[in-house]
Amino acid sequence: METKTRILGRSGIEVSALGFGCWAIGGEWQDADGQPLGWGKVDDEESVRAIHRALDLGVTFFDTADVYGTGHSERVLGRALGKRRDDVVVATKWGNVFDEDTRTLTGSDDSPAYARRALEASLRRLGTDHVDLYQLHISDADPNIAAELRDLCEEFVREGLIRAYAWSTDDPERAAVFAEGEHCTAVQHALNVLQDAPRLVALCEKLDLASINRSPLAMGLLGGRRHARLETGDIRSRPPVWLQGFGDGTGADPEWLARVDALRDVLTSDGRTPAQGALAWLWARSPRTVPIPGFRSVAQAEQNAGAIAKGPLTAGQLAEADRILGR
Repeated sequence: METKTRILGRSGIEVSALGFGCWAIGGEWQDADGQPLGWGKVDDEESVRAIHRALDLGVTFFDTADVYGTGHSERVLGRALGKRRDDVVVATKWGNVFDEDTRTLTGSDDSPAYARRALEASLRRLGTDHVDLYQLHISDADPNIAAELRDLCEEFVREGLIRAYAWSTDDPERAAVFAEGEHCTAVQHALNVLQDAPRLVALCEKLDLASINRSPLAMGLLGGRRHARLETGDIRSRPPVWLQGFGDGTGADPEWLARVDALRDVLTSDGRTPAQGALAWLWARSPRTVPIPGFRSVAQAEQNAGAIAKGPLTAGQLAEADRILGR
């Protein structure tokens, strides 16, 4: 099976089979209560070098959001891409409201008027005249309001501001509402070897959508490091309710680590690192998947991109992982 590239659903847009998620390179930001929402401090120059290295290694899909680092991730990505913007597929998201000066998430806004303002602001920060994939970032938005936003996205396509759109949600019913639009081409949802999402994968396969996989490495648990100590600006140091696998201030959950250990032989088959094996599991899971692991350094970019050459796990290895996890 050819794994170097995949088609982004019914859009016909070709992307590298591996995308890079740009949440971490946004740096530190927080909610109104001071809860950290980033991954700790970043070095912008290293982020730019890592993006350039990813480009050199064949990565052509970059996923960000306006709220990551409250605009900072988009700015760094736009600067790094520069004249190579047309060589890549850029995805971003809208729906969250934030204060760039204090780097604080202040709420959400599901109005059509805000969607247009948010898109114009993202285009400015990214330094581009269009976004390839525009994604609603309010996972639990009202489906009736989402239908209006879907129709607005069709207007954006007609205006040439975006090429396609998607909803970042873990709810198959909500994803199906967006999928009624002609230029909806994907669902972004959580998926990794520890957290399967059979209903969403089935929806993508049925409706010719790409399955864009956030948390492909389970927030780092599948990367092979133990995360005993997490810096205070790291979201995993004070995990919100939705973030599984990490105890409050205590690092990784021992039960989750035991599952990772049980999978080690399967994931490190054929000379893979644990992270590369976790990405290989996703490619084997469905021809629709496009995992988007995060990165903060050239070394992480190289390790993640190194998974492409090794390709997906075999059907037998996929079945073995299910057996180990009791699925």
